[in-house]
Amino acid sequence: MNIRIIAVGKIKEKYLTQAILEYTKRLSAYCRLEIIEVKDEKIPENASEAQRRKAVEIEGGRILSYLKDEEILATLEIQGDQLDSPTFARKIENYGIQGKSQITFVIGGSIGLSPEITSRSKWKCSFSKMTFPHQLFRVMLLEQIYRSFKIIRGETYHK
Repeated sequence: MNIRIIAVGKIKEKYLTQAILEYTKRLSAYCRLEIIEVKDEKIPENASEAQRRKAVEIEGGRILSYLKDEEILATLEIQGDQLDSPTFARKIENYGIQGKSQITFVIGGSIGLSPEITSRSKWKCSFSKMTFPHQLFRVMLLEQIYRSFKIIRGETYHK
């Protein structure tokens, strides 16, 4: 299976980069992983709604340039379905059983995802109603993907 993560913004903290590298290494036994970073738009702290919409639209265009028609697009959204780890794993496994060999997870920027991206999503997923830092969330997503493959294969994983 091929897993892609398209994320808005760069990882700035060394400890997060190290965690991402660790999960990338672990996942290499289970899937082909590709992480794509797209540039985030800088907006002023007190940006108008029009400025925010424009920034999300620009980021959305950058994300769209990487999307393929044959993939399963999974967007990470607060409004998405909240799943426990076994259900998350089954969802990944079921896509594989259906012959869908590529899942692309999209992590938006600090002001969210464009409607053009969310409307194409086949799987809207939420890890919580809470808001997490986008850099940390990338590590959280990788950990859950790794946990999913351990669950799918019936392998033990510390809790």
